[in-house]
Amino acid sequence: MAVTPQFSVADYAVFAISLLISASIGLYYALTGGKQRTTQEFLMADRKMSAVPVAMSLMASFCSAIALLGQPAEVYRNGSEYWMLGFAYFLMLPPVALLYLPVFYQLKLTSCYEYLELRFSKPVRLVATVMYNIQMVLYMGIVLYAPALALNAVTGVDLWGTVLALGVICTFYTTVGGMKAVIWTDTFQTVIILAGQLAVLIQGSIDVGGFHKVWDIATSGKKVEFFDLDPNPLTRHTFWTLSVGGTVMMMALYAANQATVQRYLSVKSERAAKVTLLVTAPTLLFTLVLSCLIGLVMYARYADCDPKAMGKINSYDQLLPLFVMEIMRFLPGMPGLFVACIFSGALSTISSSLNSLAAVTLEDVIRPFTKNMSETKITWISKGLAMAYGVICIAMAWVASQMGGVLQAALSVFGLVGGPLLGLFSLGMFCPCANAIGAFVGLLSGLAVSLWIGIGAFIIRYTAPAPPAPEVPTSCYGFASNSTVVWSLANQTMQSTVSSLGIGTSATPGNVTAGTETLSVSSIYSLSYLWYSLVGAAVVIIIGLLVSVLTGCSRGKRLDPRTISPVCRWMCRCLPEQVAMETERRAEERLQLHDDDNNQELPVDVPKEVSESSFAEVETSL
Repeated sequence: MAVTPQFSVADYAVFAISLLISASIGLYYALTGGKQRTTQEFLMADRKMSAVPVAMSLMASFCSAIALLGQPAEVYRNGSEYWMLGFAYFLMLPPVALLYLPVFYQLKLTSCYEYLELRFSKPVRLVATVMYNIQMVLYMGIVLYAPALALNAVTGVDLWGTVLALGVICTFYTTVGGMKAVIWTDTFQTVIILAGQLAVLIQGSIDVGGFHKVWDIATSGKKVEFFDLDPNPLTRHTFWTLSVGGTVMMMALYAANQATVQRYLSVKSERAAKVTLLVTAPTLLFTLVLSCLIGLVMYARYADCDPKAMGKINSYDQLLPLFVMEIMRFLPGMPGLFVACIFSGALSTISSSLNSLAAVTLEDVIRPFTKNMSETKITWISKGLAMAYGVICIAMAWVASQMGGVLQAALSVFGLVGGPLLGLFSLGMFCPCANAIGAFVGLLSGLAVSLWIGIGAFIIRYTAPAPPAPEVPTSCYGFASNSTVVWSLANQTMQSTVSSLGIGTSATPGNVTAGTETLSVSSIYSLSYLWYSLVGAAVVIIIGLLVSVLTGCSRGKRLDPRTISPVCRWMCRCLPEQVAMETERRAEERLQLHDDDNNQELPVDVPKEVSESSFAEVETSL
């Protein structure tokens, strides 16, 4: 007889308690301390947070529900090569900590896109702001809807009741508690995520017969692979795509994303911000290792009986919830802990997105028109923005439910936007000769190329003829006899929309290399998605530099030296002697002109010792 696992009262209780604790943290910070009366407290936690909770917050936000469901499914299908993404977590640390972070921290920004106006122009800032807002609004809806749909299909948890409850609670504690509530709820949710992953890994290994058996089955099934050194960029996952392409992808997330930058600017000092990044990397690696091990355990259980082929699920995104319900249905409260783990990932991602969207909209769009408004009113506006974006998030979850196969495209677009934004910030910080025209044209060019590749790949993937369905038996008894759940192909009532989510998994099985026999222009659509960020960033920098050179570089505009990366400043000081002498001579001539012009002084906020040598003039001398 077929048995469909369902949530018990204990499971609902565990899930509800986790949500109530998150809401209570928000209420606590609304009623204590400064009570969120200023924008600095509401958006930046008064810049007094310590490194560890901020690092936990960054980790929790990165481990979205999509990642928690998708990474084990990726390893189940294509093997452990995905583990190599861990290298990217550490390779991205030096450039972000030494090249980008000091610029943001020294400028004391609230919105990282303020930098773009200081370095280039207001239109460049506004275009980047619009790009960020669109991608985050769309992504929030998907993050909220996708895991709810996957869990609903397998566990029977009410779909829209869950979506509404999560959206309301997340909006509540973000609106009343501000950045402090976001960071501390993320810290609590990190504990839930790790507890849920460990529980699934331990119980799953026991159910199979021990981890040594898991490893033996995975090895015999050729699922254990770490160093695929294939240099072909069309191969989906190799050591190079995961470590190199993954590094640029992670840099886009940690150096050009408001939700991330805003949090490590909320700590006490620049040194503490760097410590935050150092703590984040190993915690990210730990969760990645747990996800990959869970994927191997799932493979060991279903090695001879694929649940999707058996009709137990419609999408591999449902595989982990199915696995949990089968191995933990005899343990009251444990499926509830797993669901709390998944939705903790969703809550942490959405709450940080709400706060960052409020900050960007306030600083980049509204504040320029409210210069005479009191701080109290501005703070209420920022809270209203957070609440409004929460409502939009819930509405976007409904929109996502109507999009069907477009969901995968939306997820791809989210990743494609990060590369051009990283290229734009890099152009400003490392290329003193770049000007506003070059930045504007470069940004639009990078975005166009990224979307061309990503959307083209999506169209080709979903218009290609589907492979023939394999012949499978009509029932499956799983691997372990002590927790067997019998299913049949009659279990086809799950919502088919979830099959189009594509959460973290490939559209075709295996680590496929497409277009390797005859390379052509169309082969670019088969480019591994991990290279998208690098391509987008490279196009922005190359086109931006070319247009800047053709339009006179930064000649005539005095650069604020704080907008240039410290490494670039150091390199300018180490120029050949004759160039340095010429630069000094021109600086003296400029100072003399200033003295003759009513002794005009430099702006107070620009350090005098670095202002006397314009980097634009250094580039002109070169």
